[in-house]
Amino acid sequence: MARFIVFIFFFTSAFLVQAENFKIRFGSCIHQNKASPILHPIYEENPDLFIFLGDNVYADTEDLSVMQRKYQKQAEKPEFKQLVDSTSVIAIWDDHDYGENDAGQGYKEKEGAREIMLDFWQEPKDSARRIRPDGIYTSYLYGEEGKRIQIIMPDLRWNRTSLKKLSFIEYEKQKRKNNKGPYLPQDDEVSQMLGEEQWQWLEKELLKPAEIKIIASSLQLLPEFTGWESWANFPRERDRLLHFIKENNINGVLMISGDTHWGELSKVEIDKFYPLYEVTSSGLNQEWKKVSPNKHRIADPYSKVNYGFIDINWSVDDPMIELGIKDIEGSVISQQRFSLSHIYHVK
Repeated sequence: MARFIVFIFFFTSAFLVQAENFKIRFGSCIHQNKASPILHPIYEENPDLFIFLGDNVYADTEDLSVMQRKYQKQAEKPEFKQLVDSTSVIAIWDDHDYGENDAGQGYKEKEGAREIMLDFWQEPKDSARRIRPDGIYTSYLYGEEGKRIQIIMPDLRWNRTSLKKLSFIEYEKQKRKNNKGPYLPQDDEVSQMLGEEQWQWLEKELLKPAEIKIIASSLQLLPEFTGWESWANFPRERDRLLHFIKENNINGVLMISGDTHWGELSKVEIDKFYPLYEVTSSGLNQEWKKVSPNKHRIADPYSKVNYGFIDINWSVDDPMIELGIKDIEGSVISQQRFSLSHIYHVK
């Protein structure tokens, strides 16, 4: 097998130096066969952290030597190398870097795909991500007490059961009517996305102390069912997560996601709790013109290439947060700005 170009990641997890302003950039869906000029403005912004949210390469194969060559092609792109050589980078996979479109637990080469993916991102050899029996989920903590940012990255592929599909005729009708996808929601007790062991891990992570908690999901979390892949395909799990956050009074939660090939902001108001925000950023060089409905959308969707941003200003008594999406020039397309107390609930 070909060897990867070695990247030097300036990544030190909890020990990353944190200034008064902390800049997070993120995105998804970056095909190795296409140029990625959007990475230039990201590099020029000099973010403290960049999060790759999945489809970080389009592997789509059961031949691991082919998969590795596709990763190598991504590694050799100058704009990609420039960014990862100069920025702290973390990553989770989605279906295409997992190895197959919309794949779940049945993908045959997931163990080999895990090794290739984690080697590519320079994951330490003793990392739990390499040996967990149920996926590559992980979390990171940045900053000192009072300025802690936790990034929680679930694996939505390894344990996910088969999706329930519409018939071809029904799908064609739905697609023409409202741009919805071919899948149906599954609320039975057998269907799952995370698996119970990962659920126990996720709940423990959410209970750890941090001023801001960012759930970095490869699939959209807050939007209601669209027929495409999302948490809404498994409404019991989506409800379980939102219920757990509220019932345990977990403050400071934000959500980011990818996959869709369009960017948008979503907001869900929860009774007697604070509002939950999600920034979807997709794709870095992939586009999809037929945007699906989303009743939680709070700004116009953007169907050209884009990246997401979260800027945190710790220098004021009530820290300020700005989040949203930017275009290929680095110009803001949509954003929200609020104080940290806005996403806190005091019992």
